[in-house]
Amino acid sequence: MNSKDRSRSGSLTERLLERLFPNARNEPETKEQLVELLRQARRKALFDGEALSMMEGVLQVSDLQVRDIMIPRAQMVVVGRDDSFGEILPVVVDSAHSRFPVIGEDRAEVVGTLLAKDLLPYCGESAGRFRLRDIIRSAVFVPESKRLDVLLREFRASRNHMAIVVDEYGAAAGLITIEDVLEQIVGEIEDEYDFDEGAFIMRRDDNLYTAKAHTSIEDFNAYFNVDVPDDDYDTVGGLVLKALGHMPKRGESVDVAGFCFEVVGADSRKIRLLNVQRLDPDAAND
Repeated sequence: MNSKDRSRSGSLTERLLERLFPNARNEPETKEQLVELLRQARRKALFDGEALSMMEGVLQVSDLQVRDIMIPRAQMVVVGRDDSFGEILPVVVDSAHSRFPVIGEDRAEVVGTLLAKDLLPYCGESAGRFRLRDIIRSAVFVPESKRLDVLLREFRASRNHMAIVVDEYGAAAGLITIEDVLEQIVGEIEDEYDFDEGAFIMRRDDNLYTAKAHTSIEDFNAYFNVDVPDDDYDTVGGLVLKALGHMPKRGESVDVAGFCFEVVGADSRKIRLLNVQRLDPDAAND
């Protein structure tokens, strides 16, 4: 940031603080002091809790690195460079993603990116001969140590939506999308196909469900016809958080109360989305 940008940023901050805190004697000197001022404004009802959460998310993004929120390599949904159309299409349909890393013989070798929309010309009776190598797009690579605020600016400037994360040896360590970064600010961005309006739990397969972390234990018990105690927590996210004993990252799982819970959506502040499986599928109440 040059001196002109810093000056403009500083003046905007000053004007905002003057409006929120007209009687404040000094500007905050640390991020912690700024957050405390924002929380004071929230207590005065100058804005709501959701706005406060977003502002705290904006401040937090500059402290996070790509490695903190990336999807690990083991969790990536990929296609092979030499896969046929018949092999790729089920992967696209089942995952409902729009972009896919294309790997070579080694899963750690990402050779490009496939956009689901590029498969459309090969659907139907008049489709041409399919060869994945003909439609692979170049992949964007970023190091694990890149700051999220820097990556967000790069995503916006380049109009890219996904990047492959590489470790110090140049091997793929995971991937990250612009949605992952934005969710650190605005919270979980749910796709329109994820949940019906007002739903908290969605069945995906015979023994696979996706649940919002703020699903109440009461609603969870009613859905699965079980009796998980709610003495120490009110939500499924609280149940999982207590069982793990720390704020989890995506991909972490824990077995508790007869279920396996896998964290599929979380940021540095809260769990948002969970995959749920019964440990004893025969106990399911159909």
